[in-house]
Amino acid sequence: MSNQGFFNTTPFQVPEQFRAFAENGVNQARDGYQKLKAVAESNNQALEAVYASAAKGASGFTAKLVDIAQANVASSFDFAQSLVGVTSLPQAAELMSAHARKQFEALTAQSKELAELGQKVATETVEPLKASVSKAFQNVG
Repeated sequence: MSNQGFFNTTPFQVPEQFRAFAENGVNQARDGYQKLKAVAESNNQALEAVYASAAKGASGFTAKLVDIAQANVASSFDFAQSLVGVTSLPQAAELMSAHARKQFEALTAQSKELAELGQKVATETVEPLKASVSKAFQNVG
């Protein structure tokens, strides 16, 4: 039996409609990949921005805590020094009362500052993610 007749047959022809359908599918897959790649790159940039913003915010928050601690230590030293010069119990009570009031006011203001700073850091940290998500939805749509 000869294989010669088998190899001489006409090769299989792909219909034009099937070829067009396959090319269309490849083009759609390529477009989808490009969009996915763009979104992934955008997300990477957003995550880098989030990290940088969070690191900057944490650094600012830490610096504010150090400032507050220094102010409170200085206030305590000033109070202790003023107590050294006290000559009567009523004078000591008055100094203690004034110091407690001053510390309460300072702690209230410091707490407010920390809360505002925390809110600012949170907002600035989330902003790159919000922008990235918004951009991703615009690109997909």
